Amino acid sequence: MAVGGTKVNPKKFRANQIPIYLYSIPIAVFMGLPIVFIICHAFKPVNELFAFPPKIFVSNPTFENFKRLFNYASSGSIPFSRYIFNSLISTGSIVILSILISTMAGFALSKFRFRRKENIMTINNLALMFVATAVTIPRYLVISVLGIENTYLAHILPVIAMPVGLFLVKQFIDQVPNELLEAAQMEGAGPWQIYRKIILPMIRPAVMTCAILAFQSAWGNTETSSLFTTTDSIRTLAFYMSTLSTDTIQGTGMTAAAGLIMFIPNLLLFIVMQSNVMNTMARSGLK
Repeated sequence: MAVGGTKVNPKKFRANQIPIYLYSIPIAVFMGLPIVFIICHAFKPVNELFAFPPKIFVSNPTFENFKRLFNYASSGSIPFSRYIFNSLISTGSIVILSILISTMAGFALSKFRFRRKENIMTINNLALMFVATAVTIPRYLVISVLGIENTYLAHILPVIAMPVGLFLVKQFIDQVPNELLEAAQMEGAGPWQIYRKIILPMIRPAVMTCAILAFQSAWGNTETSSLFTTTDSIRTLAFYMSTLSTDTIQGTGMTAAAGLIMFIPNLLLFIVMQSNVMNTMARSGLK
């Protein structure tokens, strides 16, 4: 494919790519410095943690911060593994349910005809403007009325609605030709078969992007543990990590190690699915 006489994604290096590299490499290095700092900071000994001016790279890496963190966690009344288990259960459920809700709703809003569907999409788009803090009280009232405090549902229910996921998915489904769906209907396929065998495979990049967004919102979420639970045994790893004190020297090192533990799953997930994310960002605004 050529754009303006220049081949996109050529297989071999070309001289006309030099300006692109000269422009993109410094930006990539600058954007990657925070990631390098997070990784190095977790392995810094005490004297480097408090060094001034701060250094990005670690000179004498050590696992002492992680040892202190795990020793501190094992000394508590709740096992560290319990927090990990709670996070895995809630995060996994949120990712699966968010994808199901976003894709099913996007399919209905894009390809089905019913009254007020434009109004529903408008409401969803308006929801993009609200931060989680603005709906904290309504969420608490819903959880309280349902009587699901101190349960896994208190972690899952408030987070499964993802307006940005529905928006991205609908934009992708809008690009699926109606003729393809009509041909499937003529072959006897029902709505569920069309959704499962045609829609989902064709919007895979959007689904992967929704999975990343849902994982990020759930994995690092401390709101549900702070507001909707009072029992430590049901709280998540993110909440436990946020309670580590930075008032002491050891606490600063443990916080650095905890930050890396919370960051690594997000980084790995994005690396694995980055091509799908880029594809989604490039195509989500097309009709």
